Amino acid sequence: MTRNSLILGLAVLGSFRAAADVQFSVDTQQDVRPISRFVYGVNVPLEGGYSNAALTRLGGNRWTAYNWENNASNAGTDYFNQNDSYLASSDVPGAAVRDSIVAAQSLGAAILLTVPTNGYVAADKNGGGDVNQTPNYLQVRFEESLPSKGAPFTLTPDAGDGFVYQDEFVNWVEHEFPESGAGSAHPIFFSLDNEPDLWPDTHPRIHPNATTYAELAAKSIDYATAIKNVSPDALVFGPVNYGWYGYVALQGAPDAAGRDFQEFWLAEIEAAQQLFGARLVDVLDVHWYPEARGGGVRITGTDTTPAVVAARLQAPRSLWDPTYTETSWIAQDSVGGPIKLLPRLQDKIDASAPGTKLAVTEYNYGGGQHISGGIAQADVLGIFGREGVFAANEWPLAGDESYIEAAFEMYRNFDGANGSFGDTSVRADTDDIAGTS
Repeated sequence: MTRNSLILGLAVLGSFRAAADVQFSVDTQQDVRPISRFVYGVNVPLEGGYSNAALTRLGGNRWTAYNWENNASNAGTDYFNQNDSYLASSDVPGAAVRDSIVAAQSLGAAILLTVPTNGYVAADKNGGGDVNQTPNYLQVRFEESLPSKGAPFTLTPDAGDGFVYQDEFVNWVEHEFPESGAGSAHPIFFSLDNEPDLWPDTHPRIHPNATTYAELAAKSIDYATAIKNVSPDALVFGPVNYGWYGYVALQGAPDAAGRDFQEFWLAEIEAAQQLFGARLVDVLDVHWYPEARGGGVRITGTDTTPAVVAARLQAPRSLWDPTYTETSWIAQDSVGGPIKLLPRLQDKIDASAPGTKLAVTEYNYGGGQHISGGIAQADVLGIFGREGVFAANEWPLAGDESYIEAAFEMYRNFDGANGSFGDTSVRADTDDIAGTS
């Protein structure tokens, strides 16, 4: 799949529509705003079609129980709830993240690291299946993970003392990569764990009970404070909700009491920031895998029937368009109309924690092996730039995502010589939103 074939595909798709004039208008004096380069991010190594991506992320379920002292991790329900060496066989502290940081920096890219906040991390790499086969497994197979050490840091911690300190991990990062502040060419960001709304489903051995509003707000504040005490200028991302039901109710948390979770969480963070005297969480971080359907089939797979293709091409409009209502349980049963995701999230930020940035660190519109997936991806990147999103990371859902890679190349390597799209958004309108972007 090449850049030119994706551009040709755009033209061919247009030829399927009835012939009609489409009016575009561009005004370089209106709606002028910077485009963050970090919207061109991925959750994979920076190679192939993604070699010019500006941000990579070490995230996902594996990192919730990552032990930076010996690189052990727990697979959760993704693979039998076992502890093993999947992230790194080395016992050298930080080995599972070092190579990725070095690789990102060699390409001038930023990297987003996951800081576990669950409370426990894997103690060993013994494998052998479910840790619950071990009596008292929580005490034997895991170590307690705490936000702050409260004692001098070391770069070679005792991996058998029963405790892992996350501020010590941040100190290790700062020591090993001192030229990686928020203003550098290749900054290192920190994420407050991964999809805590789903912990009981993904990591039942260390968090069997439903995550609560109060719990997650308290953990976010404690761990963000610990990070900022070590690295005041580092950008912290949270709460990393998995999807819509997590946004609004933290996956049915028992203390929801009808409150919108993100509104609650942002207000708690803002109150803590006022006491701390500085920002604790810099970026509201969410994941977004569209629930939009065509012919009853969700668009995020590899299906390319006409109904799914049509729904996939329109689905990016749910990120912003107040006139578009997709076919999904979110639009029909939760909001009763257009989702307008990015403006909706921005409204929550403005009301509860002004100045917080916005990130979508996992997303995928499906059809990565098909022109419809490439067009949707190109559309989404444009929307992220126009709507002022700070960071975004596509998460591959299939082995062949060549059209999605080509969409990234349109923005980051359009001429095959590292030519990149501009860094400023201006007003651009079309009189055919359904047929053009």
